[in-house]
Amino acid sequence: MRLSIHSIIAIACFVFVYSNIFSQSLPDSTTKKIDSIFKNSDNYNSPGYAVGIVRNDSLIFSKGYGMANLEYNVRISPETIFHMASVSKQFTAFSIVLLARQGKLNLDDDIRKYLSWFPDLKEKITIRNLLNHTSGIRDQWQMLAISGTRLDDVITQDQIIKILSKQQALNFKPGDQYSYSNSGFTMLAEIVKSVTGQTLRQFTDSAIFKPLGMMNTHFHDDYTEIVKNRSYSYDSIDSLHYANSILSYSTAGATSLFTNINDMSKWIMNFYDHKVGDQKDIDQLTQKGRLNNGKELDYALGISVNTYNGYKVFSHNGADAGYRTIISILPDQKMGFIVFSNLAESDPWNKAYSIAALFFPDNSKKVSESKKTVDSSNAVMKDSVSFKKYTGDYISEDGVQFGYAIQHGKMYWKTYGQTYLLLKDNSDTFLMATDPTVKFVFNTDANKDMIVDEFWPDNSRHPKKYLSDLKLSDDQLKKYAGTYFCPELDCKYGIILKDHQLVLTNDKYNDVNLKLAGTDDLFTDFWWMSHLQIARNNRKQITGFEVNSGRVMHLWFKKIE
Repeated sequence: MRLSIHSIIAIACFVFVYSNIFSQSLPDSTTKKIDSIFKNSDNYNSPGYAVGIVRNDSLIFSKGYGMANLEYNVRISPETIFHMASVSKQFTAFSIVLLARQGKLNLDDDIRKYLSWFPDLKEKITIRNLLNHTSGIRDQWQMLAISGTRLDDVITQDQIIKILSKQQALNFKPGDQYSYSNSGFTMLAEIVKSVTGQTLRQFTDSAIFKPLGMMNTHFHDDYTEIVKNRSYSYDSIDSLHYANSILSYSTAGATSLFTNINDMSKWIMNFYDHKVGDQKDIDQLTQKGRLNNGKELDYALGISVNTYNGYKVFSHNGADAGYRTIISILPDQKMGFIVFSNLAESDPWNKAYSIAALFFPDNSKKVSESKKTVDSSNAVMKDSVSFKKYTGDYISEDGVQFGYAIQHGKMYWKTYGQTYLLLKDNSDTFLMATDPTVKFVFNTDANKDMIVDEFWPDNSRHPKKYLSDLKLSDDQLKKYAGTYFCPELDCKYGIILKDHQLVLTNDKYNDVNLKLAGTDDLFTDFWWMSHLQIARNNRKQITGFEVNSGRVMHLWFKKIE
């Protein structure tokens, strides 16, 4: 078909006018402020960011900063495909919501109704428990790492299912605590498959992505598949040099969504301008979870529900390999903020809220400053000497280390290099100054050891005091040496004494030094088993250890040599 000169001019004018309208969706002053947030990444020598802002039914700002691929000098654009990591979870959850509305499942069903391969651990675990991270099921990535699988190895759905099918215990009774578990969302993907006969990729493609026009979005369940316009992920070596951060997942549910800014904007709009599902489905997706004791969580179904400067916010972030992602939605204001990055050391979360602050200024600073003054004046203890017995180093059952110290007559809680002021409530109880709902109660256990019961909105901890300067002789250290076997994961670790130092060994990993905290707690630099709790028999002989570390609790290793 031949076009007349008038038609060509008309089309050119339309394109110019459309582009001009789009570029003028934000004032130049706002656009410059956004550019300044990402100025350090807007070059041809580093990975960077893709950014989008949604208002009502439009993507009013979209731009790329930095490089999608350093080796081939490919720039990031709004069309660049990113791996979403845990931002994927809300799509898995929405699949379950849609199936529940169709009457094909119930959120309070026992998961074994659909997953017969999961072991009977004598506790009812519901679909809702998986969605809210209250199942107590150990985390798949940590279990794989303990077993000897590196996270940059090829990891398949079947491999994860094998690990999950061998779990012999839960971290806690379902519903008693919140503990983020990627395992639960892999299992939700398998529930979708059990109910529909389709993989999660197939179901979401037909039920969510195509109806929303998200034509460049899919669950990437085959790591060998070629994806055009895909970004690669990186780690920093130093400020000028980078290394590839390998991601070879062939799994879906907890992670592995591939999408771009343009497509994600359509998902955000669906929260308030429904094209897939309706408001009841969104209400279900964003219904906060509750623990067995009635405490409400900030986590709903694969998405968090919070406030920002008094506005309701639905959000989730993600982190796998070098990918870092966040989407944040203000449903009542019909706005959303999207930031994706392909650099592990990036900070899309703070950058997303720096952008949001341009539209919703922060009015809370004055409030927090006045609160800080009140808290400080109430913190002075008249008789701080009597509380000195509470000070020192503590370790919780999941291996987190804390400290309590008195400075200038005030009690402080120390963790991860941060110090927090405590307020005295009564003779043995303190409250966190910045959040009085957090309570610390000091007492002693049956062995007369000092412990502190920490009560948090989502769970509780019971750290015990230990001697941080404990020195043991080589003869005493030799009692820890031996081979330790985990029947659940069919793997072994060794503890040896080398140059007056306990060392943890394994066939798959480099040796790592062990650090003692007291006599029964060992620490390593391995993120997957940073804390080992020694078990002893009635004669005080070491019989094994438990891995009690973050998202894995009570994983048993028996001393066999």
